[in-house]
Amino acid sequence: MQIKVNLDKIMLERNITLTELAQRVGITLANLSILKTNKAKAIRFSTLAAICRELQCQPGDLLEFIEE
Repeated sequence: MQIKVNLDKIMLERNITLTELAQRVGITLANLSILKTNKAKAIRFSTLAAICRELQCQPGDLLEFIEE
């Protein structure tokens, strides 16, 4: 089982850069990059909520369950 983060897809659709999103959400560029590249082991609900707020999406738009 794996959870895939579709942050890059949503960012492309919303035409927003990683740097701009990091500033809006209030997290470091490095931490946001870890999420974008699917290397994150966890995400705080507060971070997920802030990303959803800024990208105007739902958590299900960002997270996808992939069965191995």
